[in-house]
Amino acid sequence: MLKIGIILGSTRPGRVSPQVGKWVHELAKQRTDAQFEVVDIADYDLPIYDETVPPGYHNYQKDHTKKWAEKIGSLDGFVFVVAEYNHSITGALKNALDFIYAEWNNKSAGFVSYGSTGGARAVEHLRGIMAELQVADVRGHVSLSGFTDFENWSVFKPAENHKVQLDALLGQVIAWGGALQDLREKQAKKA
Repeated sequence: MLKIGIILGSTRPGRVSPQVGKWVHELAKQRTDAQFEVVDIADYDLPIYDETVPPGYHNYQKDHTKKWAEKIGSLDGFVFVVAEYNHSITGALKNALDFIYAEWNNKSAGFVSYGSTGGARAVEHLRGIMAELQVADVRGHVSLSGFTDFENWSVFKPAENHKVQLDALLGQVIAWGGALQDLREKQAKKA
Protein backbone atom coordinates (compact mmCIF):
# COMPACT_ATOMS: atom_id res chain seq x y z
CA MET A 1 0.00 0.00 0.00
CA LEU A 2 1.31 3.44 -0.90
CA LYS A 3 2.46 5.76 1.88
CA ILE A 4 1.61 9.42 1.38
CA GLY A 5 3.13 12.17 3.50
CA ILE A 6 1.15 15.30 4.29
CA ILE A 7 3.99 17.83 4.47
CA LEU A 8 3.37 20.89 6.65
CA GLY A 9 5.26 23.67 4.89
CA SER A 10 5.33 26.36 7.56
CA THR A 11 7.31 26.52 10.80
CA ARG A 12 6.18 29.95 12.00
CA PRO A 13 4.93 30.17 15.61
CA GLY A 14 1.14 30.56 15.50
CA ARG A 15 0.96 28.99 12.02
CA VAL A 16 -2.28 27.49 10.74
CA SER A 17 -0.70 24.67 8.72
CA PRO A 18 -1.25 22.12 11.55
CA GLN A 19 -4.99 22.84 11.40
CA VAL A 20 -5.07 22.42 7.63
CA GLY A 21 -2.86 19.33 7.81
CA LYS A 22 -5.15 17.76 10.42
CA TRP A 23 -8.16 18.37 8.14
CA VAL A 24 -6.35 16.79 5.17
CA HIS A 25 -5.28 13.84 7.31
CA GLU A 26 -8.75 13.23 8.77
CA LEU A 27 -10.33 13.13 5.31
CA ALA A 28 -7.46 11.11 3.83
CA LYS A 29 -7.72 8.43 6.53
CA GLN A 30 -11.23 7.65 5.30
CA ARG A 31 -9.67 6.21 2.13
CA THR A 32 -8.59 2.58 1.92
CA ASP A 33 -6.20 2.86 -1.05
CA ALA A 34 -3.19 4.39 0.76
CA GLN A 35 -1.73 5.16 4.17
CA PHE A 36 -1.30 8.78 5.21
CA GLU A 37 0.83 10.53 7.80
CA VAL A 38 1.50 14.13 8.71
CA VAL A 39 5.14 15.15 8.30
CA ASP A 40 5.85 18.46 10.00
CA ILE A 41 9.12 20.00 8.82
CA ALA A 42 9.27 21.86 12.15
CA ASP A 43 9.88 18.49 13.84
CA TYR A 44 13.13 18.03 11.90
CA ASP A 45 14.74 21.28 13.07
CA LEU A 46 16.64 21.72 9.82
CA PRO A 47 19.12 24.60 9.90
CA ILE A 48 19.76 26.71 6.82
CA TYR A 49 21.26 24.23 4.35
CA ASP A 50 24.60 23.16 5.82
CA GLU A 51 25.81 20.13 3.87
CA THR A 52 29.19 20.54 2.15
CA VAL A 53 28.34 18.23 -0.76
CA PRO A 54 25.40 19.06 -3.07
CA PRO A 55 22.37 16.79 -2.42
CA GLY A 56 22.50 15.31 -5.94
CA TYR A 57 25.58 13.31 -4.87
CA HIS A 58 23.56 11.61 -2.12
CA ASN A 59 26.46 11.89 0.33
CA TYR A 60 24.73 13.31 3.39
CA GLN A 61 27.01 14.04 6.35
CA LYS A 62 24.75 15.62 8.96
CA ASP A 63 22.44 13.62 11.22
CA HIS A 64 19.52 16.00 10.64
CA THR A 65 19.88 15.51 6.87
CA LYS A 66 20.00 11.72 7.22
CA LYS A 67 16.88 11.75 9.41
CA TRP A 68 15.01 13.96 6.92
CA ALA A 69 16.17 11.83 3.97
CA GLU A 70 15.03 8.65 5.70
CA LYS A 71 11.53 10.04 6.29
CA ILE A 72 11.06 11.39 2.76
CA GLY A 73 12.60 8.24 1.27
CA SER A 74 10.01 6.10 3.08
CA LEU A 75 7.11 7.85 1.30
CA ASP A 76 5.59 7.24 -2.15
CA GLY A 77 3.90 10.59 -2.60
CA PHE A 78 3.12 13.88 -0.95
CA VAL A 79 0.38 16.37 -0.21
CA PHE A 80 2.06 19.68 0.52
CA VAL A 81 0.20 22.07 2.83
CA VAL A 82 1.53 25.33 1.42
CA ALA A 83 1.33 28.80 2.94
CA GLU A 84 1.91 31.69 0.58
CA TYR A 85 4.55 34.13 1.76
CA ASN A 86 5.33 37.09 -0.52
CA HIS A 87 4.01 35.38 -3.66
CA SER A 88 5.95 32.16 -3.01
CA ILE A 89 6.49 29.26 -0.61
CA THR A 90 7.99 29.66 2.83
CA GLY A 91 11.74 29.77 3.22
CA ALA A 92 11.48 26.79 5.58
CA LEU A 93 9.79 24.65 2.91
CA LYS A 94 12.29 25.65 0.23
CA ASN A 95 15.14 24.81 2.59
CA ALA A 96 13.63 21.40 3.42
CA LEU A 97 13.18 20.63 -0.28
CA ASP A 98 16.77 21.61 -1.05
CA PHE A 99 18.35 19.44 1.67
CA ILE A 100 17.90 16.16 -0.23
CA TYR A 101 17.40 15.06 -3.81
CA ALA A 102 17.04 11.37 -4.68
CA GLU A 103 14.45 10.80 -1.95
CA TRP A 104 12.01 13.09 -3.80
CA ASN A 105 12.51 11.52 -7.25
CA ASN A 106 9.76 9.71 -9.15
CA LYS A 107 7.03 10.35 -6.63
CA SER A 108 3.74 12.22 -6.90
CA ALA A 109 2.60 15.41 -5.21
CA GLY A 110 -0.52 17.47 -4.76
CA PHE A 111 -1.02 20.83 -3.10
CA VAL A 112 -3.36 22.28 -0.50
CA SER A 113 -2.52 25.96 -0.32
CA TYR A 114 -3.76 28.97 1.57
CA GLY A 115 -3.30 32.72 1.62
CA SER A 116 -4.91 35.94 0.45
CA THR A 117 -5.19 34.54 -3.09
CA GLY A 118 -5.63 30.95 -1.94
CA GLY A 119 -1.90 30.31 -2.13
CA ALA A 120 -2.05 29.99 -5.92
CA ARG A 121 1.19 31.92 -6.53
CA ALA A 122 3.07 29.75 -4.03
CA VAL A 123 1.87 26.62 -5.80
CA GLU A 124 2.99 27.96 -9.16
CA HIS A 125 6.51 28.40 -7.76
CA LEU A 126 6.37 24.99 -6.11
CA ARG A 127 5.44 23.27 -9.39
CA GLY A 128 8.73 24.45 -10.92
CA ILE A 129 10.67 23.13 -7.94
CA MET A 130 8.85 19.80 -8.17
CA ALA A 131 9.91 19.44 -11.81
CA GLU A 132 13.57 19.90 -10.86
CA LEU A 133 13.22 17.33 -8.07
CA GLN A 134 11.61 14.87 -10.52
CA VAL A 135 8.31 14.89 -8.64
CA ALA A 136 5.16 14.50 -10.73
CA ASP A 137 2.71 17.10 -9.47
CA VAL A 138 -0.97 16.48 -10.14
CA ARG A 139 -3.53 18.89 -11.54
CA GLY A 140 -5.85 18.69 -8.53
CA HIS A 141 -5.34 21.57 -6.11
CA VAL A 142 -7.20 22.76 -3.04
CA SER A 143 -6.94 26.54 -2.75
CA LEU A 144 -8.04 27.97 0.60
CA SER A 145 -8.75 31.65 1.06
CA GLY A 146 -7.54 33.42 4.16
CA PHE A 147 -10.68 35.56 3.92
CA THR A 148 -13.35 32.86 3.63
CA ASP A 149 -11.85 29.60 4.92
CA PHE A 150 -10.38 31.01 8.13
CA GLU A 151 -11.96 32.97 10.95
CA ASN A 152 -9.75 36.00 11.67
CA TRP A 153 -7.02 34.33 9.59
CA SER A 154 -6.33 32.00 12.51
CA VAL A 155 -9.12 29.41 12.92
CA PHE A 156 -9.54 27.05 9.99
CA LYS A 157 -13.16 26.66 8.85
CA PRO A 158 -13.08 25.29 5.29
CA ALA A 159 -15.99 25.60 2.90
CA GLU A 160 -17.75 22.30 2.29
CA ASN A 161 -16.82 22.15 -1.42
CA HIS A 162 -13.14 21.74 -0.53
CA LYS A 163 -13.81 18.13 0.55
CA VAL A 164 -14.66 17.19 -3.04
CA GLN A 165 -11.54 18.95 -4.31
CA LEU A 166 -9.37 17.22 -1.73
CA ASP A 167 -10.78 13.80 -2.58
CA ALA A 168 -9.99 14.36 -6.26
CA LEU A 169 -6.47 15.53 -5.41
CA LEU A 170 -5.85 12.48 -3.21
CA GLY A 171 -7.08 10.17 -5.95
CA GLN A 172 -4.64 11.72 -8.41
CA VAL A 173 -1.69 11.59 -5.99
CA ILE A 174 -2.39 7.91 -5.29
CA ALA A 175 -2.86 7.01 -8.97
CA TRP A 176 0.34 8.76 -10.04
CA GLY A 177 2.25 7.46 -7.02
CA GLY A 178 1.23 3.93 -7.97
CA ALA A 179 2.17 4.44 -11.60
CA LEU A 180 5.60 5.70 -10.57
CA GLN A 181 6.17 2.85 -8.12
CA ASP A 182 7.42 0.54 -10.88
CA LEU A 183 9.93 3.16 -11.99
CA ARG A 184 11.17 3.63 -8.40
CA GLU A 185 11.60 -0.11 -8.01
CA LYS A 186 13.57 -0.39 -11.27
CA GLN A 187 15.85 2.44 -10.25
CA ALA A 188 16.39 0.91 -6.79
CA LYS A 189 17.58 -2.32 -8.45
CA LYS A 190 20.14 -0.33 -10.49
CA ALA A 191 21.56 1.38 -7.41
